[in-house]
This record gives sequence, C-alpha cells and structure tokens, in this order.
Amino acid sequence: MTTATHPYDALMDITARPKAVFVRGAGSYLWDDSRKRYLDFVQGWAVNCLGHSPSVIADALAAQAKRLLTPSPAFYNEPSLKLAKALVEKSAFDQVFFANSGAEANEGAIKLARKYGSLHKGGAFEIISFEGGFHGRTLATMSASGKKAFEPLFEPKVAGFKKAKLNDIASVERLINDNTVAVMLEPIQGESGVWPATDQFLRELRALTEAHGLLLIFDEIQTGMGRTGKLFHYEHAGIAPDIMTLGKGIGGGVPLAALLATERASCFEHGDQGGTFNGNPVMCAAGLAVLAEVGKPEFLKQVTETGLLLESELQKVSARHGLGGVRGRGLLLALDLKLPIASGIVAQAFEAGVLLNAPQLDSLRFMPALNVTKAEIAEMIGCLDDILTKAGAARRVA
Repeated sequence: MTTATHPYDALMDITARPKAVFVRGAGSYLWDDSRKRYLDFVQGWAVNCLGHSPSVIADALAAQAKRLLTPSPAFYNEPSLKLAKALVEKSAFDQVFFANSGAEANEGAIKLARKYGSLHKGGAFEIISFEGGFHGRTLATMSASGKKAFEPLFEPKVAGFKKAKLNDIASVERLINDNTVAVMLEPIQGESGVWPATDQFLRELRALTEAHGLLLIFDEIQTGMGRTGKLFHYEHAGIAPDIMTLGKGIGGGVPLAALLATERASCFEHGDQGGTFNGNPVMCAAGLAVLAEVGKPEFLKQVTETGLLLESELQKVSARHGLGGVRGRGLLLALDLKLPIASGIVAQAFEAGVLLNAPQLDSLRFMPALNVTKAEIAEMIGCLDDILTKAGAARRVA
C-alpha cells in the first residue's frame, strides 16, 4: 500500500486544480484555508443558483435530515412527491424521475427514448444529437456528446448517435431514417463555449420532430431552473419538448437531477429504471427550497435584468480591448476573446481573488449566482478589465 504524502495525493488526479482548499462559502464569495476571499462567477458550473450556502437550502436540508434521510426508493417519501408535483405544475410535463446528476438524468432520457422506440417505432433506437454538444460523462452520454476531446476515449462508444449541426435544420433532416427515435440537444451549448440554439431553430426542430413522429429531448442541465430568465429555456421559443432533463441548479449545490417527460413519452415499465438514491428526501427538500425561490416571477424578472446588465458590461469590456462578441442568455454568457488567452486570464483572475471559467481557449464563461448583485458584477468587471489592460500593454511592448 502506497502512503499519500499529502492530502492532495489521495484524490485521483483527473483535472488540474489550484492548491487552494476552499473551506467556506456565502453568497457570491468563497474563502480558502488561508482566509483569502474569492468572488465566484463559476458557482460550481451554474450549480449554486442561490449562491453558496444560502439559508433557505441549509435550513431545508437540516430540517429534513432530522426527519428522514431515506426510506429506500422502493417507497414513496413526502419531499419527492411534493417536488415532482411542483415541477409538473410549472412545466409542460406529466411525470418525473429523480436522479443524482445531470449525466444520470440524460442517461435516463436516452433509455426512455429507446424504450419508446422499441414500443412504438418498430425498434427505432438512433438519437440525433449535435456537434459541440455535451451531455455527461457516462459512456452513453459521452457518445451522445459532440465534444471532440471525447472521440478517442473509452472506445468502443455506445452506438446509435448521429451528429447534426446546431441551427442547421437541414443537417438534422438529412440524418432522419427509419431507425431514428429522437433528437436531443442543449438549448445553449455550454461546454463548447456558450453557443445558443436560436428560438427559430428550436421551433423548426419541434415541427420537424412532430412531422416524423420523433421525440424531442431538451438537456436543460445548465439552462434550466431560471438560468436564462425563464424557469425553463424552452419557454423562450414558445414550444415544449417531449422529454427534459434538469440538474445543476435544481439542487442549488447538492446532488439532485430530474428526468421529466410527457405522458405519451413516459413508457418505462417496472424494472426498467431505478437507482439507490433516486428521489432521496433530503435532496428533494433542497430542490423544493430552490424551486420556491427561483420559481417566483419577480426572481426570474431580476435574472433577466441582471443578465442584460452583465451582457452590457461585457460588451463594454470587449469594445475597450478589441475583443469579440458576447454570447448566451440571462446569466449564462460567454465573452469571445478572439485569441487563445482564456486560461491565462482565468489564472490571473484566481490570483486576484475572482473565479472565472474558460470552456474554450478563446472564450470565458460567466455563470454567477442568479441573485448576483450589481456591485459584484462591477467587481468582476473591474478585475477582468485590469487583467486585459495589463495583457494589452504587455503585447504592445513585445
């Protein structure tokens, strides 16, 4: 047995991490073990929709933990029933399956679509997904993803996924055949750099899938739960998919995800789907607390207004430094840097006490808490502006 020489060494080395160890969070801020404070515009990749350790979630978790941790998924529990009912009432769907992660919810969506194909479309199993898409890290969700870095990994992949081009309805139509059962996409592709599907494309996609009797699956792991100014992103386009997945923000910081489907698409039979912790009452209690806050019309209005402010400030930064455009919607935005300098900016911002994310070498992604303040936006913009100013001066000298 090898003895780890440092606590870092006991964790599998699966990503590059700075050496700081975070010990406390409140709202838009984190503190590390040296008491340094960081302004967080990543928030666990759009997970902490109400910021770090909000009292409404902490109180809900504590209260439920004292009552019931889990009775087993073989029995009903009150929080899961309440959360399922609330989600159904606020959405276009009829039934909910709870999971622990977005990847697990997407895996469930793939299974549900294939079950539908076996029952109603002569065994059809192929799902059209999109170049640049990201649906998770299980073998099936990696196969559904259109992320180039995944292509050589863990071969052979799960078969049955064809890739269309986002916002190109003809590319989707060309891939449809007798084996096609569904089309699956993120309304905004987050990992590839925040590339939105247009509302018009989403409407065309809905019409196309209906014309061919196909299921339409929206992966709203990142866009759902108010992130783009509507409770669910599909509302922007005035259409409704047959299946939707939620994750990240639905738990506000705890592992919770959901697979939602219309009555027509809900075709699982006993034994088809399950999971030890699905519908866990403690996690669902957190979900109820999140939904109670995020589902308020005034909260969603604030997200829209704050998103427009952040977008405007990023556009000003871009104009000052000769950068590219700002993409996205609500509080899921990206700044096109036009140069492969994103990782350097992220590192410098970290040193300055601001957490940013670089989904690609030439872009920054912004996913603050949905209740981020104007002052916090100004603080982040000031830091970014300073870094870009110094970088520009360095390039001029060079």
